[in-house]
Amino acid sequence: MRNSIVAILFLATIFCATACRQRVAKDNTPSEAPATAQNEVTRIRKFIPALPPSTLNPEEHRAYMVEHYWDKFDFSDTLFIAEVDTSHMATAFAIYATGYVPDSLAHSAMSRLMQKASASRKMFDYFMTLSEMVLHDPNSPLRDDEKYIPVLEAAISSPLYDEYERMPYEYDLKVAMQNRVGHKANDFVYTLSSERSARMYNVKAEYLLIFISNPGCPMCRDIREQLMASPLLNELSERGKFKVLVIYPDKDLEAWREHLGDYPLSWINAYDKGSVITEQNLYDLKAIPALYLLNKDKVVMAKDCTDVEYIEHLISEAEVL
Repeated sequence: MRNSIVAILFLATIFCATACRQRVAKDNTPSEAPATAQNEVTRIRKFIPALPPSTLNPEEHRAYMVEHYWDKFDFSDTLFIAEVDTSHMATAFAIYATGYVPDSLAHSAMSRLMQKASASRKMFDYFMTLSEMVLHDPNSPLRDDEKYIPVLEAAISSPLYDEYERMPYEYDLKVAMQNRVGHKANDFVYTLSSERSARMYNVKAEYLLIFISNPGCPMCRDIREQLMASPLLNELSERGKFKVLVIYPDKDLEAWREHLGDYPLSWINAYDKGSVITEQNLYDLKAIPALYLLNKDKVVMAKDCTDVEYIEHLISEAEVL
């Protein structure tokens, strides 16, 4: 789960690629306004969320915003989405989805939002685009399958889309349903540099961190260095309670072998022989690096994460319990 503070910091730049990430037809994109002379000097409109009573405590404030955040938004006004500043609207959406909506209410809150957006095809397309960019785009640090799943379900069940338009969302839902937090992770076979193979489920540890990595990836290097520098993870590793399984998902084994020495000897450094993980969609590889934290029963504690501090936080909480 992404920290909501990170969300706020990211909002100013999240939409630099708005136009190129959409599945919907071009004439339905939120950035496209009616071609009239009046729009040559378009007035920028803004969405103002509901204002909660000042007497509420923080918990009540959040609950109020989950229920009333969109009260002032007219879901029937398609002219508004043609005139509103896209980055502003994206920021508003991200604050709601990642800042106010808790995990426990993710399904009901996002389903309710998409139901409101069903007022028209244009409005539904608009909110599908916002959802995809904030919650699904591989370049978004706010990716969150648990909040994107109800959006996909809404698209698949919507009478606004035909069976062909639903197909990509059905595929995305199938992938998103894999390796959910609180569920058992998909097992797979990994292969070492010695060509000896073993199953992920056979790795014995209180905590197993699957690190999907590419040796040429700068962010992969940064995460590797953070993991190696963590006092908590190093201590648990020395005690045999924490293990790292690094998986290289690509086919250029020569490049992979050149970087084997970059990783600690205590880590399991392996590759996906035959690209089985990729071919069978066992894990979502649209964004690399990715961290999956599993407990001793191979139940997912963190999914598709890049935040080492969050991994440490989860383990620290589990150790206290």
